[in-house]
Amino acid sequence: MSAAQEHPADQLECPSAQGGGLLPAELRGWMLLLAATGAVEQQLRTVVKERLDVSHDEFLILCLLAEQPAAGSLRMTRIAELLGRPKTRLTYQIACLQHAGLVTRRSVCGDKRGVEVTLTEKARRLLTEASETLGETVKAALARFVGAEQREALCHLLPDLAGEAERERER
Repeated sequence: MSAAQEHPADQLECPSAQGGGLLPAELRGWMLLLAATGAVEQQLRTVVKERLDVSHDEFLILCLLAEQPAAGSLRMTRIAELLGRPKTRLTYQIACLQHAGLVTRRSVCGDKRGVEVTLTEKARRLLTEASETLGETVKAALARFVGAEQREALCHLLPDLAGEAERERER
């Protein structure tokens, strides 16, 4: 693949560990994380729509709920905080997921304003069926995006990641 294909003209090149700009290593690393996240999300959107028939934002809600202990739930305010979304926007997305049979909502006992959201068995089944494809999509997007310089920058940001990379090379 040519350099032009790897970094189209309208896409900024990912920051590296060497720097040379005005930003400290931590901010360069943060920019790397943002760029890598964008690359993954771009690839996931199509797969999520095809496999789960939900929007990307709805998918993020399902992922948050899927990481809760079995039959666990999250308050809507906590979901909004974790995703950095306004609660009013979240209410619409939860309603769409509920209409699709993927989540349930219930009032929190003793708190009239509190609402908890839980995955349905249908959602758990769909996520389980799609998980391998979704995981491969993430892996492929990162492999295309994160080169040696970017991995080095990420390792500077996350020292534990550098140690893990070293252990992998020794195996």
